[in-house]
Amino acid sequence: MTGRIPISNVQPVVACGRYPAKAVVGERFTVSATVFREGHDAVAANVVLRDPDGRKGPWTPMRKLGPGIDVWEAEVEPTSEGRWSFAIEAWSDPYETWHHDAGIKVPAGLDVELMLEEGARLLERAAKVAGRSATGKRALTDAVAALRDADRPVEARYAAATAPEVTATLAELPLRDLVTSTERFPLQVDRERALFSSWYELFPRSEGSSLGGDGEPARSGTFRQAAERLPAIAAMGFDVVYLPPIHPIGFTARKGRNNTLDPAPDDPGVPWAIGSPAGGHDAVHPDLGTIEDFDSFVARTRELGMEVALDLALQASPDHPWVKEHPEWFTTRADGTIAYAENPPKKYQDIYPINFDNDPQGIYNEVLRIVRHWISHGVRIFRVDNPHTKPVNFWEWLLGEVRKTDPDVLFLAEAFTRPAMMHELAKVGYHQSYTYFTWRTSKQELVDYLTELSTETAHFYRPNFWPNTPDILHAYLQYGGPAAFKIRATLAATLTPSYGIYSGYELYEHVAVRPGSEEYLDSEKYQYRPRDWEAAEREGRTLSPYLTLLNRLRRDHLALQRLRGLRFHETDSEHILAYSKRVVRADGSDDTVLVVVNLDPHSVREDTVHLNMPELGFGWDDHFAVRDEITGETFWWGQHNYVRLDPYTEPAHILTVRKV
Repeated sequence: MTGRIPISNVQPVVACGRYPAKAVVGERFTVSATVFREGHDAVAANVVLRDPDGRKGPWTPMRKLGPGIDVWEAEVEPTSEGRWSFAIEAWSDPYETWHHDAGIKVPAGLDVELMLEEGARLLERAAKVAGRSATGKRALTDAVAALRDADRPVEARYAAATAPEVTATLAELPLRDLVTSTERFPLQVDRERALFSSWYELFPRSEGSSLGGDGEPARSGTFRQAAERLPAIAAMGFDVVYLPPIHPIGFTARKGRNNTLDPAPDDPGVPWAIGSPAGGHDAVHPDLGTIEDFDSFVARTRELGMEVALDLALQASPDHPWVKEHPEWFTTRADGTIAYAENPPKKYQDIYPINFDNDPQGIYNEVLRIVRHWISHGVRIFRVDNPHTKPVNFWEWLLGEVRKTDPDVLFLAEAFTRPAMMHELAKVGYHQSYTYFTWRTSKQELVDYLTELSTETAHFYRPNFWPNTPDILHAYLQYGGPAAFKIRATLAATLTPSYGIYSGYELYEHVAVRPGSEEYLDSEKYQYRPRDWEAAEREGRTLSPYLTLLNRLRRDHLALQRLRGLRFHETDSEHILAYSKRVVRADGSDDTVLVVVNLDPHSVREDTVHLNMPELGFGWDDHFAVRDEITGETFWWGQHNYVRLDPYTEPAHILTVRKV
C-alpha cells in the first residue's frame, strides 16, 4: 500500500529486495528514489543506513535532482563488512513550505502578519526538537523573537527567519511531518578485494617443468618451484594468484598435446579432468608436491601481500573416487555408460559432469566439505569453473553456508553465457564475474557494454576483465602485435576495478592452434609450458614494466578502484576511446583519472577529445593541468583537446587531473 508520502523507484534494489545490493567497505554509492506528494507543500527525504547490528547510521539527507523532477538521491558509505540495510524516509517539510509561501506573500504585502506568526510558531516547534544543540536552539528562538517584533521592519523580521544560521540548524535536524518510510532493503558489504583486485593466473606445473626430449620424459614443476615465481608476480603489482585445479588428474580418456585423443605416455592431462586413484577434489597432485608444500606456497603468497585463488571445478574424471563411491551423482545413458561433458561440437571425454538432481543433499554436503577443506588451508578466494552449468539454487545455498562461517571468502564466477544467467549468479552471491570484455574490441561495443556494467548492473554485478585466458586467445591479440597486448591491458586495468591476465600475456604469446581458432598452440591446458622469464626480461621482450605501471596507478588512485564513476567522453574517430573515472570523497576532495586509448594496434591515429567538463568537476570554459603517467609529460587541457597516439610507442594517455 502507498504510504502517506509516496516513495517509488528505490535504487539500488535487486529483485524487489529479494537479494542484497552490493558494496565494499568505504565505497560511496548513490541511493535514489522518486518522492512526491499531493498539492504544493514541500517534501524532503533522507536515507537511513543500518549496520549489521541494526544500529542506525548518521543522518543522510537526499537532494532533489532539479525543479520539476521528483527524483531524489544521496551518497552513502558503509563502514564495516556484513549484511547492512537501508530505508528511505520521506516527509512533509513545513518550514520549506512556509519559506516558499512567505517568500511570495511577504514582499507582496499579502497576509504579512499571519505569515510571520505562522513562521514563528514553526520555529518554536523546531526549537523543542529533542537533540537540538544549544547553539541551534538559540538561533531558532532569536528568529522567533524577531518574527514577533512589530517594531522591526517587515523585511528584517522575515530575513531573521531565513538567515543562514536558521536554515543550517533546520538542515541538520529538520521539522518533519507525515514521516513515511519504505521497507528496509538489504545491502551486502564485503571486504575491499571483492571489488578491487588484480589477478594473475599461474599453472604451477609449468614452473620449473621440462618438455622432455632426447629420451627424457616430460617433468612437472612443483609448488616449491612455482613459489620462486611469486616475487616477480608481486613486483608487477598483482594481488591475487589464481591456480587452475591442483588435484590428481585422471588417466582414462586423457587428452594429449593440443587436445589430441592419443596422448603420449608422459602427457600430463588436463587439470580440469579431476580425480585419479591418488585422490579427488581434496587432494593435491603428487607431481606438485604435498599438502604441506601447498601450505607453504599459500604462506609465501601472503608474505608478498597477495592471496591464492583456487579453481573450484565441480566435475570428475572417469577415475575420480566419486565414480565408484557415488555413481548416482552422474548421468547414466541408455547404453549404461556415464555421460561425459559435451558442448557441441566440442567433446570432453575425460570429464564427467555431476547431475545435481541425483542425491542433491549428498552432493551439496560434499561440495561444502571440499570448500571448507581448502579454506582450512588458507584459501580465501575461489574461481568457480562453469557455474552456469549447475543449479542456481545450489550456489545460493553453498555461498550462503560459507558466508555464515567465513564471510571474507570470495567467489568469482567463470560464466561466459547468457546475460540472464550471469546476472542471476551475481544476485545469489557471487562476488565477481567474468565478462564479455574479451570479445568487445570496437569503440561502440566498449561504450555500450561498460555503460551497462557501470550503471544498470553495478549494484549487484562486479565485472572482472580478462584480455585472455587459457581457453581464449582473441584474434585481436593474435594479429595485433605487442601494441594490442598493451591496449587491452590498459582497457582492462582502467575500465574496471578488477582485472586479470593469464601467464604468458606479458610475453605476447599470440599463436593460435589453427586459423580461426581461439585456442592457443601448445596450450598449457594439455602440456607443460616452461618459460624463460629471465631471458625475456634481459632482452626486453616483456610487457611486465607496463603492467607494473598499470598496477601502481591502480593502487595509487581511488578512482581506478571503483566502477560507478566511469564516464565516456566524445571523440571524432571510431578508433579513439576516451573515458574518465572520478571519485568524490566524503570530505569533498576528489580523485580523477582520464584515459584516452587508440584502439587500432596497427596505425597512428589523431583526433580531438571533447570532454564533458561537469563530469570532471569543472565548468565548460575551465582549463586544467593533466599529467600523462606513462610519459611524465604535463598538458593544459580544456573542453576540446588534440591527441596523437602511436601504437608502436604509446597507444594511450593515462592522465591524472591536477586542479590548480
